[in-house]
Amino acid sequence: MVLCTEELQTLELFKILPQSRLEWVCDRASEVKLSKGEILVSENDPPRGLFILMSGKMGITRHSDGVEMPLGQHTAPEFLGEIPILTDEPIMVNLRALNDCRVYELPAADFLELLHQCREFEVTVFRAVQTRLRGLESFIRNREKMAALGTMSAGLAHELNNPAAALVRALKDVTPALLELQRMNLVYGQHQVDEEHTEKWLKIRDNGYDTINHDKLDPMAIADREEEILDWLEDYGVENAWNIAEPLAAGGVEVKTLDIIMERWRDDTTELRDMGIRWLAVSFDVMSTIKNGLRGAERISELVQSMKSYSHLDRGAQQWVDIHQGLEDTIKLMTFKLKHGVEIRRCYGENLPEILAYGSELNQVWTNLIDNAIDAMNEKGILEISTSHFKDSLKVEITDSGAGIPDDVQSRIFEPFFTTKGVGKGTGLGLDVVRRIVENRHHGTISLESQPGKTTFKICLPIAGCEKG
Repeated sequence: MVLCTEELQTLELFKILPQSRLEWVCDRASEVKLSKGEILVSENDPPRGLFILMSGKMGITRHSDGVEMPLGQHTAPEFLGEIPILTDEPIMVNLRALNDCRVYELPAADFLELLHQCREFEVTVFRAVQTRLRGLESFIRNREKMAALGTMSAGLAHELNNPAAALVRALKDVTPALLELQRMNLVYGQHQVDEEHTEKWLKIRDNGYDTINHDKLDPMAIADREEEILDWLEDYGVENAWNIAEPLAAGGVEVKTLDIIMERWRDDTTELRDMGIRWLAVSFDVMSTIKNGLRGAERISELVQSMKSYSHLDRGAQQWVDIHQGLEDTIKLMTFKLKHGVEIRRCYGENLPEILAYGSELNQVWTNLIDNAIDAMNEKGILEISTSHFKDSLKVEITDSGAGIPDDVQSRIFEPFFTTKGVGKGTGLGLDVVRRIVENRHHGTISLESQPGKTTFKICLPIAGCEKG
């Protein structure tokens, strides 16, 4: 079906053209029929022509983190496809028919000729381009923030899982152990053992608590002592000796101490014959369990505090910021990506002043740069972070040992939508966000130096007053 001028004039863009130009467009436009689900163009395809949608709906999508995200839709009558022609860049989105569509394609050369010959047509096209780019950029920026938040949340959940599980295990294990200790104490009390002997047991227990709480024995020493204690327990005739040898060793109990303390119980025919040893083992086990649970709780508290500090909750939009604290908070929350093979080398300047800044936004800068560095090294390599103070500025340098950024790409690395990652692995807005935060929000500068094996991003931020006023 040939496109007629009456149809063409249903679009605001073409109403401004004279009849002769409308006929010229109709003569050069070729029909493209699409059934529901068919793709008109795909992300990263080379530029084609100007598409004129005369019937149907086209869905707009873009890949992000391996997922095809919907951005919106075009409903007939509408024109589309002008941006790749004007920028001579690959197509940024996917266009798919949501129902049966009738589309006409005006070749790129003819569209550009029409654009240059009619000023009013040109202005209308560029206004549409501006609106569409703003909408696309806004959507992808929000998607970028949500993706970063999702990554951070997943990492935080991963980091919280181990200490939380340790805390749950500690609470479950400690209850029956405490009940058993109460029973043993009751049995022991019923035999009215002299106070001097009881004091010896309590001293051994207290010394063991001190050893466990202050990590006075290293794992190798505990393992050696455990073998000696196990032999002694088996010789003494303790059932399931293997189960109590380790906690006794962890508590620093020596074989000679067992010889002395158990001498009076060797010929006892009741459970008291070995109950004292079990009482010590259970006591030390409870202490170790509580200690591990506390470590888990402290780790959870530390992570929550880091997240609160990272996001600058309960504080104004602009505040006095410790750059080192922001970097460390970011590192803690990205441990899940760092621990697989990334070595961090810090070279922090001394006595750096705090700066008046948007704290959560700066942390977004550190997150993007560190995340990119980890990806550049395939999660294995050396990440160097250095800070320094000169004149009225602070400098932060983040260096990775990855393959580097090619020379012909470096000049474009901060452009919106430009990415060196594969389709679906990056939106091309991460470094643009970094640049905007550094330059526009903080009036700083950011630069790049890259060669194989070493890529460095340098950020300079004005102090804007070295001391709090």
